[in-house]
Amino acid sequence: MKKVLICEDEQNIRELIAINLKIAGYETMEAGSADEALKLFLEVEKKPDVAVLDIMMPGSMNGLALCKELRKLSDYMGIIMLTAKVQESDKILGLTSGADDYMTKPFSPSELVARVAALYRRVDIYKERDDSMKRELVSGEFTIDIKSHKLYKNNRDIDLTQVEYNLVEYFMERPGVDISREQLLRSIWGETYAGDEKIVDVNIRRLRMKIEDNPSAPTHLVTVWGKGYKWQ
Repeated sequence: MKKVLICEDEQNIRELIAINLKIAGYETMEAGSADEALKLFLEVEKKPDVAVLDIMMPGSMNGLALCKELRKLSDYMGIIMLTAKVQESDKILGLTSGADDYMTKPFSPSELVARVAALYRRVDIYKERDDSMKRELVSGEFTIDIKSHKLYKNNRDIDLTQVEYNLVEYFMERPGVDISREQLLRSIWGETYAGDEKIVDVNIRRLRMKIEDNPSAPTHLVTVWGKGYKWQ
């Protein structure tokens, strides 16, 4: 059975998430603090592949710090951040900490279940590809090792979140092709993703900060005005 880690200090919200996920057929691990959640994750033999994390929590670490720790431990894990804040800067903080998606409270439990399902489909796809493929993608100074999910620039390892890696791999497989935001949402976040389209631009901006010599004047991941982006 597929397992989801839920980390939320408000018991009624945590139980609501758990009940809806269990109805949908998921096994859940539940924690009321980031410290407890990390301990659970390290102790269990069968690790969860998706986590739902609240940002604001008591204890020695918050949800953002927990997200960073989980990302270090698992390249594949899909992570959704829950936040009561609505400022774009707070959403960006979650994404740059390694999260794949975010939802603002109050949220629809059915939409959360749909986003968990979309993340699990993506995790399954990349696990299958990792098991069946061992090859490289090369584009100029960049090399992707698909087996290890690593991007190298001039043989230097670039630290990417899972979404950033998925994006750069998608672009490098389609050099010179104009790719719309809608296409990226469907391909990277999944057909059922119902979140803000700005999530594409946020992750593109973060990816450029890591791969471009001059992120304000990108030469590899360029904007196609009125359409989207392309790799060149």
